Amino acid sequence: MTNTNSSFLKWFLFVLLALIWGSSFILMKRGLEAFTPPQVAAIRMVVSFLFLFPFVIGHVKQIPRDKWIFIIIAGILGNGIPAFLFTKAETGLSSSIAGILNSLTTVFALITGVLFFNMKTTTIKVAGVFLGLAGAVLTVLYNAKGGIEGNYYYGIYIIVACICYAFNVNIIKTYLGPINSVQLSGFALFGVGPLTAAYLFSTDFVTRISSGNHALISFFYIVLLGVFGTGVSQIMFNKLLKTSSVLFTASITYFIPIVAILWGVLDGESLGWVQILGFVIVITGVFLINKRKS
Repeated sequence: MTNTNSSFLKWFLFVLLALIWGSSFILMKRGLEAFTPPQVAAIRMVVSFLFLFPFVIGHVKQIPRDKWIFIIIAGILGNGIPAFLFTKAETGLSSSIAGILNSLTTVFALITGVLFFNMKTTTIKVAGVFLGLAGAVLTVLYNAKGGIEGNYYYGIYIIVACICYAFNVNIIKTYLGPINSVQLSGFALFGVGPLTAAYLFSTDFVTRISSGNHALISFFYIVLLGVFGTGVSQIMFNKLLKTSSVLFTASITYFIPIVAILWGVLDGESLGWVQILGFVIVITGVFLINKRKS
């Protein structure tokens, strides 16, 4: 019965995370209608920090001193840097494409795991890595009409973000297993929240948010992004990572792009056949990486 409950919890968290994170890209897009990319990222980090702060502030002494460095690194790599990279990328790429490229997290989770965390690999997984990267190249190089995409270089921002995510999942799995999921999520933002708050209020954020209803609506979307796309989801993600393998957890990226594409289509975005082919190739690569348990 315990195994059944554990399996249900894993898949419940898996599906819920895919829905939340798949919706993050359209929320970023809405936030960018009134705020700059760095402001959207900063608001997201500040909101998630403030949301989790009350749940963890009384538990500082429960964190072993030797774990703090890994927690701070996890916050920077798993939240801070990617938040800024993704908002920048979405100024040149559609939310659908951003969601597809996010699938590369699994590819880089394997690469970083093998190179830095003694993860075992197989020939079929290596083939999955090359397929995933090839699919990503197709996705960003071609636009919906089949021509060369002029903004393809924006994909580099997402690739770097995925590498950050990959290091993050391996660091959490290797060094932070015993830490409570809520505490890990909240304390990870201690190294990000205050700094991004200081940056945010050094910009014209107050002027922009005071400009009218449009800015308030965009701000509302970013608040949703911060609370659910970072705060709540990080707790669920860390819980899932503790009860399953790195590659199982990272393979949420099977479903994130599907949700992102559906939101994009509803918002009037379009995908060309080359981009769809690239998406299929990426997902095939991710499937091969996860074909055997690591």
